[in-house]
Amino acid sequence: MKRKTKPYRILLYYLYTKIENPEKYTEQHLKFCKSLGVLGRIIIAGEGINGTVSGTVDQCNAYIAAMHMDPRFEKMEFKIDEADGHAFKKMFVRYRSEIVTMNLDEDIDPNTLSGKKLEPEEFHEYLQRDDVVVIDGRNDYEYDIGHFPKAVRPEVRVFKQFPEWIRSNKEKFEGKKILAYCTGGIRCEKLTGLFLREGYKDVFHLHGGIINYGKNKNVKGKDWLGKCYVFDERISVPVNRIDPYEIISRCFHCGKPCDIYVNCARLECHSQFLCCDECETKTKRSCSEECKNSDRNEYNIKEREA
Repeated sequence: MKRKTKPYRILLYYLYTKIENPEKYTEQHLKFCKSLGVLGRIIIAGEGINGTVSGTVDQCNAYIAAMHMDPRFEKMEFKIDEADGHAFKKMFVRYRSEIVTMNLDEDIDPNTLSGKKLEPEEFHEYLQRDDVVVIDGRNDYEYDIGHFPKAVRPEVRVFKQFPEWIRSNKEKFEGKKILAYCTGGIRCEKLTGLFLREGYKDVFHLHGGIINYGKNKNVKGKDWLGKCYVFDERISVPVNRIDPYEIISRCFHCGKPCDIYVNCARLECHSQFLCCDECETKTKRSCSEECKNSDRNEYNIKEREA
């Protein structure tokens, strides 16, 4: 029996390409997205575009077709997921100085300085080698819910902390080939360029990132552990289509296996952390005692209003 396709699509995409007057293009692109009816988050800078949007099949097809008609974006790759509904509540298009923020004194242009891209099959072969160090090019909380075996957990909460982290951990990389990966590929384009600038010679990264690795018909996400963190309402998605899913992440409070991220209930905090159902109730969905006891905790507010 033919599988019934879902009525919505989620598009993940980026491209490093020169955009003249990016602030004006940001305004134009927001109007365009609203006219189509897609929802999502898009960042535009002089160096390119980085976005995730959701919409009906027709809306997403129209978005892809329109972008590919623009010479600046005709080579842009789209990673496409089926969905039952929107993955976002609103449409945001924002101008930034960079589409991924490193805040370097001299920025890196991945079109001229970046590691060698490996297709999923090649990347899987490199994972088996003893002369590589596998670098997770994402933030620490993304690593915690899922990662490749032997991958180094970055001690970074935001991407711009990577330059200092690399310089502080040189002993981990000496004499090794650098093998990096991230969600969709965008961060590794700059991250591997940074490794090259720092003097490392053999630097590689996964083309299309974890999402592409999971969709590849030959690899099918093989050896991936846990899930992949995504920046929409799904929070995380499965990757490995070969091995049974196993929860590898732990509840922040009790340490039990848990793959549910929540936001701290204190309005001024809203830090994201892993939390099981039992601890969510016990701690009033708080990341600390201070947040639990705060007058601004959503649970405490409801209790006062009851």
